Amino acid sequence: MTSGTGRPAITLLLAAALCSAGAAADLRPAESFASVGDRAERSRALFTEAGKVLQHPRCLNCHPVGDRPTQGADMQPHSPLVVRGADEKGAVGMRCTTCHQDANFEPSGVPGHPLWHVAPKEMAWQQRSLGQICEQLKDRRRNGGKTLAQIQHHMAHDTLVGWAWRPGAAREPAPGTQDQFGALIAAWIDTGAACPR
Repeated sequence: MTSGTGRPAITLLLAAALCSAGAAADLRPAESFASVGDRAERSRALFTEAGKVLQHPRCLNCHPVGDRPTQGADMQPHSPLVVRGADEKGAVGMRCTTCHQDANFEPSGVPGHPLWHVAPKEMAWQQRSLGQICEQLKDRRRNGGKTLAQIQHHMAHDTLVGWAWRPGAAREPAPGTQDQFGALIAAWIDTGAACPR
């Protein structure tokens, strides 16, 4: 089997794998911070690395400060105009699932996932520093009532979070992989969950 350019399909698969490996290289592995001797400094460094994901448009677009999510790499206000709604899934008559189906719809470029919704207001990250996001994640009043272990599990295993690495269309995925991200968060917690200053 060959592609339209005459290249063997295996070459295209290899290129895709290399691109995927390149994306993973955008996020340092948790073990690469082992040489940082001061535990609190190592913890802050781990969270700063994880912040490459937390502050990426794939995450920030669904963690708005107000009631309206943003979209795209430039984080423009969502078009059409939609709002959070009482249950974080859109207002009556304009629910998130009106457009966002169970999977990405490549012909139109509309992203999708079975659980598509805006993050709760208490989890707003836009316009916040990485240190503020860190403190917010540790505060059960502002993180959905989760323990740090539950936060780590959510970030490492939740499939809606995982969408950030499989956004489809021409969207840039979040840096690294969800496994790398989850490992960084776990290591951050294990080193005392110190926040960047």
